[in-house]
Amino acid sequence: MTLQYTRISVNGVALNVGVGGPADGPAVLLIHGFPDDHQVWRHQWPALIAAGYRVIAPDLRGCGDSDMPAPVRAYRVQALLADLIGVLDALGVAQARVVGHDWGAAIGWQLAIHHPQRVERYAALSVGHPSAYTRASWRQKLKGWYTLMFQLRGLTEALLKAGDWAFMRAFTQEPVEAPRWIARLSRPGRLTAALNIYRANVRMVLPADYPPVRVPVLGVWSSGDRFLSQDQMTDSAAYMAAPWRYEQIDGVSHWMTVNAVDRVNALLLDYLR
Repeated sequence: MTLQYTRISVNGVALNVGVGGPADGPAVLLIHGFPDDHQVWRHQWPALIAAGYRVIAPDLRGCGDSDMPAPVRAYRVQALLADLIGVLDALGVAQARVVGHDWGAAIGWQLAIHHPQRVERYAALSVGHPSAYTRASWRQKLKGWYTLMFQLRGLTEALLKAGDWAFMRAFTQEPVEAPRWIARLSRPGRLTAALNIYRANVRMVLPADYPPVRVPVLGVWSSGDRFLSQDQMTDSAAYMAAPWRYEQIDGVSHWMTVNAVDRVNALLLDYLR
């Protein structure tokens, strides 16, 4: 099962968007994180398409083959939300099932909070509700140290690329995925553009009270995640005004979509139906 690619111009940028499955099937919007592009979902979209869903998998602005505006402020979450709403509008989708991972999960929570009428239900992989994340234990603050390092423009880029991307490889500990990321991020300007999502949204790591979510949510956390603690996901239950379900995948790294394909696909197919 493959995707057909199109460029959709929204909110002042052109986004690379993969679309697959029956045009009249229930829409599933897949939102990737860092340092990925839409290909992080390559093991999920065949299963979703086979189940009759219409898959929509964009590259976020600055990522993959989408445009990369220069100003850091262009990557604020409000702009990213406007992009996704624009993609749904361009494809004639009034409401979608939404799945997000990493930064894509953080964006998905914001979509569910601020545009609940566009979200039929939401599956958040790795990242919990923003209030749970910002108020999580000291373990999460230690795990998230890199978010501050990523603010150092130029220095971070040099560090990640040094020694044939040695720091990047050691930091992520994903030898299968690393060559894919490095090939993408080695293109001129791409690493800075991808990092700009951290730089434009640094305030999102500060404690804040966000509204409760009024659409059903599935939260999935993997016990081998080196970047995110369990409590920032499980504590999301306190910020729900709709059904909440939590699932844990044991012994799997942050990149569960490629390292626990069967488990993730089974959870999504069960939850999204």
